[in-house]
Amino acid sequence: MNNVEQFITDKLKARKQDLSIRNLSTCFPPVDFCSNDYLGFALSVELKKLIEDYLYQVNDYKNGSGGSRLLSGNTTYIEETEQYIADFHKAESGLIFNSGYDANVGLLSSMPQRGDTIITDELIHASLIDGCRLSYATRYKFLHNNLQDLENKLKISKGNTFVVVESVYSMDGDLAPLSEISLLCEKYNAALIIDEAHATGIFGEHGKGLVNQLNLEKKVFARIITFGKALGTHGAIILGSKNLRHYLINFARSFIYTTAAPIHNIISVKCAYLLIGKINPSTILNKIELFRSLVKQNDITALDSKSAIQGVLFSSNVETKNAASLLQLNGFDVRAILSPTVSVGKERLRICLHSYNTDEEIILLVKNLKNIQKNG
Repeated sequence: MNNVEQFITDKLKARKQDLSIRNLSTCFPPVDFCSNDYLGFALSVELKKLIEDYLYQVNDYKNGSGGSRLLSGNTTYIEETEQYIADFHKAESGLIFNSGYDANVGLLSSMPQRGDTIITDELIHASLIDGCRLSYATRYKFLHNNLQDLENKLKISKGNTFVVVESVYSMDGDLAPLSEISLLCEKYNAALIIDEAHATGIFGEHGKGLVNQLNLEKKVFARIITFGKALGTHGAIILGSKNLRHYLINFARSFIYTTAAPIHNIISVKCAYLLIGKINPSTILNKIELFRSLVKQNDITALDSKSAIQGVLFSSNVETKNAASLLQLNGFDVRAILSPTVSVGKERLRICLHSYNTDEEIILLVKNLKNIQKNG
């Protein structure tokens, strides 16, 4: 075994020893409390039919785009879809990326320059962190949702300053105090960047996001909207000014140097947006409220979340994995979130609620959680 193979073996062994090893699986328990398909769009027969109808109308579409959008991969339909989505979210313009990861890396690696400052919430998503790492700007982290700590960092920032947060945090499910953060950004002339991945489809008029719900569209420099969660498709869009769109076309490497998404993917996204206006937003909100009330009634140790992401806390990787295994044996697809993904001592079950989860499924899930914590 050479040195590189030994390194791989040792790293995997260490992961196995602390019970944080990751494995792929194709086996899923029948009751979904795991996926990000909050509105059931990935399962939607209506959306599938709508996509098929649009594909039939296009008729002569290509299987692949054939190249990057700066070469052969651009179409009028893509540009029209970008503007349609921008209008939906009350933004001036937008640029589609192949994934949320690509969007976040592309924006944050290209926008802040050497001598600038990036200030991020300590719990931002890995894709945002990776984008920051690729920038030459100075980066500070502020304590999660802590406005005083954010202001302390703003006071020492240099150059152009970018504040980066999520509207709904992917592991805790809590909301950022966006109104207060936007006021601080205005006070210190900082550009606010908000990842709306887990707010889209849940908050705001017709699921337009938390920025929309709080009427902050004109206060935000850039928003990232992903299509692979509540919209049930794939890809992402960065919303902002027309100047920002043009800048990203010229400088965002994850946009420039990748093959464009095929047209049937863009059609899927457009159809999801056509469908979202028909959705009754109270359905998913009622599921969230039911779960929260049952957790409180049963004294279950859970995070305070008003989103579709709910966290039930345990004290170690072992306890959390055991709890997940018991739930899966009872037919609930619930996954353990372990350290180092979250801090040691804050391991949790990440429970995602969906519009298609029945009240009976939610009630039974909470009963199982109560039994696990009681006997744990």
